[in-house]
Amino acid sequence: MSNELPKTYDPSVIEERWAEYWVREQLFDVATPAAGTPDSANKFTILLPPPNVTGRLHMGHMLNHTEMDILTRWHRMRGETALWVPGTDHAGIATQMMVERQLAGEGKTRQQLGREAFIDRVWDWRQHYGGAILDQMKRLGASVDWSREYFTMDERLNVAVREAFVRLYKQGLIYRDYYIVNWDIALQTAVSDLEVTHEEQTGKLYYIRYPFESATAPYNETNSIMIATTRPETMLGDVAIAVNPSDQRYIDVIGKHVVLPLKFQRYYDDPKHLGTDEFMDGEFVRRKLKIIADDWANPEFGTGAVKITPAHDPNDFEVGRRHSLEPLIIMDVFGKINHVGGDYEGKDRFKAREEIVEALRESGALVEVKDHTLSIGISQRTGTIIEPYLSQQWFLKIQPLADKAIEAVDKGYIKFMPEQYRKTYDEWMKNIHDWCISRQLWWGHRIPAWSCVRCPHITVCVDKPISCEGCGEPSPVQETDVLDTWFSSGLLPFTVFGWPNPNPDTGMPSLPTDLAAFYPTQLLVTGSDILFFWVARMIMLSCHFMLDVPMPDGSKRELKDAVPFREVYIHALVRDADRQKMSKTKGNVINPIGIVQKYGTDAVRFTLASMASPGTDIAFSEARTEGYRAFANKIWNAARFLFMQIDRAKEAGYAVDPASLREALKPAISGGAAGAEKPASLPWTLPENTPLETRWIFTRLSAVSAEVNRALTDYRFDEAANAIYQFFWGEFCDWYLELVKLRLEFGEGTEKNETTALTLASLVSVFESALRLLSPFMPFLTEEIWHALYNGATPAKSIALTHYPQAANFPAGAVAEIENAMKTLQDLIVTVRGLRKDLGVPEKEATPVQLHGANRILALADANSDMLARMARVQAVEFASEPLTGSNARSTAEFDVAVVYERQIDVAAERERLTKDLAKFEKGLTAAERQLGNEAFMAKAPAHIVDGLRKQAAETKLLYDKTKAALNSLPE
Repeated sequence: MSNELPKTYDPSVIEERWAEYWVREQLFDVATPAAGTPDSANKFTILLPPPNVTGRLHMGHMLNHTEMDILTRWHRMRGETALWVPGTDHAGIATQMMVERQLAGEGKTRQQLGREAFIDRVWDWRQHYGGAILDQMKRLGASVDWSREYFTMDERLNVAVREAFVRLYKQGLIYRDYYIVNWDIALQTAVSDLEVTHEEQTGKLYYIRYPFESATAPYNETNSIMIATTRPETMLGDVAIAVNPSDQRYIDVIGKHVVLPLKFQRYYDDPKHLGTDEFMDGEFVRRKLKIIADDWANPEFGTGAVKITPAHDPNDFEVGRRHSLEPLIIMDVFGKINHVGGDYEGKDRFKAREEIVEALRESGALVEVKDHTLSIGISQRTGTIIEPYLSQQWFLKIQPLADKAIEAVDKGYIKFMPEQYRKTYDEWMKNIHDWCISRQLWWGHRIPAWSCVRCPHITVCVDKPISCEGCGEPSPVQETDVLDTWFSSGLLPFTVFGWPNPNPDTGMPSLPTDLAAFYPTQLLVTGSDILFFWVARMIMLSCHFMLDVPMPDGSKRELKDAVPFREVYIHALVRDADRQKMSKTKGNVINPIGIVQKYGTDAVRFTLASMASPGTDIAFSEARTEGYRAFANKIWNAARFLFMQIDRAKEAGYAVDPASLREALKPAISGGAAGAEKPASLPWTLPENTPLETRWIFTRLSAVSAEVNRALTDYRFDEAANAIYQFFWGEFCDWYLELVKLRLEFGEGTEKNETTALTLASLVSVFESALRLLSPFMPFLTEEIWHALYNGATPAKSIALTHYPQAANFPAGAVAEIENAMKTLQDLIVTVRGLRKDLGVPEKEATPVQLHGANRILALADANSDMLARMARVQAVEFASEPLTGSNARSTAEFDVAVVYERQIDVAAERERLTKDLAKFEKGLTAAERQLGNEAFMAKAPAHIVDGLRKQAAETKLLYDKTKAALNSLPE
């Protein structure tokens, strides 16, 4: 064949070749359009949520990338300047853990290497092992602009991060202070609230008596106050007891002191170092605790009295501030008790708990221990229990950033899909606290702050200062902490396009060309798990910084143009076939690369797209993927059939190249290269002698094009994929390819004729358009076939650079007439096929049929007798003047048809079939009567709904009567 395709479809052969071709030819690289040009106005820009540099592709990534790629390819084929920007995140904690693990295997630690050598080691690791997920994306055909690939630790982004930090600091929005943080003792760093998972666990509630100053054992209700705690080890840091000022049980003891029911044999080496509320009791150190009144104490919890440990509980910290209480830090960064714990120094926090409980039991201070359900904070990174810990950290003030971000969504400048996530976003944004942005790591963006060795001044600036701004002391020391990874990634929507690029004359931001062309982006596709980690922070930071950047025309930027993106599409989770969340523990994790190797990338993409309905999780089914592999094979075989017809036509002297065929037809579906001027939808131009099936396939192509474009606009990937599937497999392959065999007469002795030429042109045109329709979903298969179709003379370097099919402006009345006619013929063919099967007619044997119906039906059957002969083995059509009944007849709302064939009928089986049909129609009539008899429904329902119900009821009544007559005609 001139348009050669291998006999067997093998995705492994074609996919790697085209993936390399797309990257090598830089097909998806986007030049920056000049401001004010049509290309700059007609754009689609999207950022890849940067995967961790340590990452490997999982099913969540595969879904995310599939949806983004479908949308980007679709927008590109619609003639828009479509830019998809790729990159990876340096993943501070995850990467440092990875490299430290590698060092441990060599018997080394990062402390032994030192900071600079360790950072060099991380960069070396990144060079050799990082970015594997981007290589996987290339292999899977992601149509990103690889020339714009970034890494969040690139120098240009590092400069932007430092600039953002300095500006926020000088605006008074970044500060340094002591606060309770979530301390991960395994990582030895603070982690954000969002990196902590709270799990319900059964723990213990300990009831403990704190004796008044003069009390001696045994302790009771009169000489002590009882508290309840879930963490007895934190007693070592108690500085007060709080009761609610309205709690009548404790009114008389407010202001008095109790004694911590723990004594330390050693506390300080020298007793003169004792604190104000500490005293020596013989050889033991004791601590007095004042009873204070504070609304934080809940009379309904425990005993109503709570111990206050400001250094190890966020609520206690706030109580301590209100009452000027000095916090006592009792642990080190490893979760071990420090010197403040006296005899417990050096013990693990949970080991100390055991020993403290035992000491309390021996002294009589422990009253009882009860089982208690606790919400335990677990580090998502390491799985260790989080320790609330007082630490000096850098914080970002949330206001006024949050208010702008809330306003942007409230005013519709950013829209969420599904809509439910807007409520989630609002609730979180209105209840957030200041953000701890420092991390005690070595890998990351180091905080640009320098401390003076002589004075307390901190110098914050983009570049290393020569001396302290406060006193002039040379060589200040840089802060050792780095910034939270989400801080730098929160800046990406504008930093990837060149921000800040300050004006050298004013120092204010000017407008980099890329920023002018591509900001804001049109869409963010991401998962709900990073809605607050990343999405909300991008909105806050972008709205804050971009308000200072002028518009391309020099005018002041308003909030609507400061947002980082116009829409946020939150995709679903991919679960296993039983709808269970995938986890390594359950052993149900699906490796997408393994599935791709088995079925091909296109089949996996199509599976995910066909199940991607907004707000609904995907139960990934390998059986379904196998089905879409068969779908790809079906299209492959359809292409081989088409190429065979082209070869036959060429031998018979017909014009066979696609360009001339399309010109001869002047198809109603637009085509051509996307870089060329986009052709408008053409009017109905099919010749008068065009066969019905050809007119019909063009109307169906137009309709499915409209449906797919609508569905993708609404992010209904499932509806778009299923519409293409039904058209390509059902209407094109199962019907049209079979019907065109009637028209393609290339045998010896046949003369060239217009119908054959028209049919060949139509077949090529519709198939090529259908390939373009499918291309964003199955890019590899369509690229291979499309290039083979044009046989080296393609109008563009890739099918991805051609125009996407649009609906044609066919006259509505003509479309309805054609589709109604074709539907009637299809119903007739399917009915006759069913009858032949029931009657046991041999497959190759043609039989006459009798037909009763309106004149339109009879004329349609007569005009398309060749179609009936080919598709239903109809030898001849006899027209009946009376309704047809009997075991060899079937009825629809439009016609009765009987197959003329002598065969003994199983009367019992036929009676059973008709009885079931009769019951079904009777049920339908009852339902219709109930709706049509409902006055309230009839008063509110639109007219077209009522008319449809009445029509359906009439058709059901007709079928009921026909079925009943057929049942009555059966012999006893």
